[in-house]
Amino acid sequence: MEDDGGGGGGGGGRRNEKTYKGVRMRKWGKWVAEIREPNKRSRIWLGSYSTPVAAARAYDTAVYYLRGPTAKLNFPEEISEGRLKDLSPGAIREKAAEVGARVDALLTGGGGGGLG
Repeated sequence: MEDDGGGGGGGGGRRNEKTYKGVRMRKWGKWVAEIREPNKRSRIWLGSYSTPVAAARAYDTAVYYLRGPTAKLNFPEEISEGRLKDLSPGAIREKAAEVGARVDALLTGGGGGGLG
């Protein structure tokens, strides 16, 4: 199993959910996302979400900022080709959490606006 950036494959077979790169399920049912910083042992915590899709979108946002357009994404069709900036781990965490929270709100009926 390759480990180039995430918190594993996600929930195993606990709920028959699709597994996403960088996503795993906590014992109590929340989905979390994290990513390993390039060339470091440390990880960037991307947040805790109600849905695996929201956690996967947060991961995709972070991996795109870290690795650019060649990054392996969970949802390659969902990332808009934008201008990449050199961001700190904290800024990457913020951007990923924004996207994840919007997706969570949409999927759980909380409103929240668009994904782009």
